[in-house]
Amino acid sequence: MTETQERAHQERSLKDDIREIVADEGPISIERYMALALTHPTKGYYTTRNPFGVEGDFVTAPEISQMFGELIGLWAAEIWTLIGAPPRIRLVELGPGRGALMADALRAARAAPDFFQAIDVHLVEASDLLAEQQRQALRDSGKPVTWHKGLDEVPQGPAIFIANEFFDALPVRHYLKTAKGWRERLVGLDPEGELAFGLSEETEPYIKAKAEDGSILEIGAAAQRLMTQIAARIVTENGATLAIDYGYARTAFGETLQAVKAHQFVDPLAEPGQADLTTHVDFSALARAASSANARVHGPVEQGAFLRELGIFQRAETLKRNATPEQAAQVDSALARLIGDAADEMGALFKVLAVTRRSVKEAPGFAPAGAEA
Repeated sequence: MTETQERAHQERSLKDDIREIVADEGPISIERYMALALTHPTKGYYTTRNPFGVEGDFVTAPEISQMFGELIGLWAAEIWTLIGAPPRIRLVELGPGRGALMADALRAARAAPDFFQAIDVHLVEASDLLAEQQRQALRDSGKPVTWHKGLDEVPQGPAIFIANEFFDALPVRHYLKTAKGWRERLVGLDPEGELAFGLSEETEPYIKAKAEDGSILEIGAAAQRLMTQIAARIVTENGATLAIDYGYARTAFGETLQAVKAHQFVDPLAEPGQADLTTHVDFSALARAASSANARVHGPVEQGAFLRELGIFQRAETLKRNATPEQAAQVDSALARLIGDAADEMGALFKVLAVTRRSVKEAPGFAPAGAEA
């Protein structure tokens, strides 16, 4: 490819690239489409932009209030004690956003000096743009930070893994129940050459789920593989995982693929690379994946219940003690957003799951003995 051709290729939209792939190779899986849209090395959503905050496309819990990250930091300190207080432990965050959660967690962790002394901080981040923002957020954290492009790069050893709104962005596959059986939903081209959903000609005999025709089964194999990998490391090396995301506690039929741009829902196929693509996390599937590695699963529980158990009300009162009326109102507003228990509010929609070795009978924020998947 000549320099002129290379420049022309780079100037084309990701949508044009995907249309060319489909035209050349045939329809592609939703899993492949999501991977291209989110993590294409030069045109992917997460590799080319800062999606967080009011000026971005969505707001995450750490951006809402410092209370969230602070409580996660204290959770990590307590779980460190429960797993035997190893003298060195890696504190690993997957998809750290702009670094707000880790900055708040490390500030709170100073209240547990032995834990703070023991930790090495590792961030798994695919975006160079976001990694730079994380460096700025953590420059005064008091801890050196190491960045990695993938989990495989994180050195072995005891580790606490934090994944807040990470699993929801991992690609999924869709299968539709038809009279002939389960057929995979694909991304192809309509008669006008635009991206459109369609179905595979072949059925999937390995899917045995019983459902009415028209039902959709959403399978997050990438999320399950990653959870199995993390759980196996915990069982072998010691540690814990905390996963927080919007999703459902029990596997159910239905599709949840959605695209968000500028805080508004948009067509998932309209602007690949320009909008966030996510699905609701199947926490039951994550639990089964962790259990398959012989780890213990705690939860899932609703985020609101988890944060209340960790003491978010007490932390809110402390913040308001010397606050102005306006600042106190902001704390109350953030508190309500984080723990709201209506079906469409964060406190109920978001679930929390922890993974430890089987010898750890309880984890902070969860019922004793955890849940068996």
